[in-house]
Amino acid sequence: MFDTMTSTKVLGAVCGSLLVFLLGNWAADGLYSMEGGHGGEETQAYVIPVEGAATEATAEAGPSFDEVYASADAAAGEKVFAKCKACHKLDGADATGPHLNGVVGRAKASSAGFGYSDALVAMAAESWEPAKLDAFLTSPKGYAPGTKMSFAGLPKVEDRANVIKYLSTLQ
Repeated sequence: MFDTMTSTKVLGAVCGSLLVFLLGNWAADGLYSMEGGHGGEETQAYVIPVEGAATEATAEAGPSFDEVYASADAAAGEKVFAKCKACHKLDGADATGPHLNGVVGRAKASSAGFGYSDALVAMAAESWEPAKLDAFLTSPKGYAPGTKMSFAGLPKVEDRANVIKYLSTLQ
């Protein structure tokens, strides 16, 4: 059934197919390589601007939190607080998150009956001063690694200052 000539043709076909596959792979790597082809240096082809994304340069160039907080608007903060209402209440009852009435100046992790994360319990000796609330609202997971708060944060310093000013009016 299989003689020497047929076996040679089958072996030749397999080797030829492998050769075509390897050459195709080599050509594709050359065309679509992600490695820098100019001395190993990689350059970004273009930048896509994202609305609302803060860069280090714009963050440093802007006013400080204290300056913004001095002129913050509690009414505007009430509008921004709408993002917080899903988890936080202002009537003294805890929800997914602890209640926030009287939070400005209150000790951290001090709402009785709420199960705080270990990160915030470790900070219980400190109080929520406006600057510390600003740092927390910028990036909750960056301020208190391991926090249960899943909110990403408020990127605009004006929004943070307005919310904190609004919260300071609620005692």
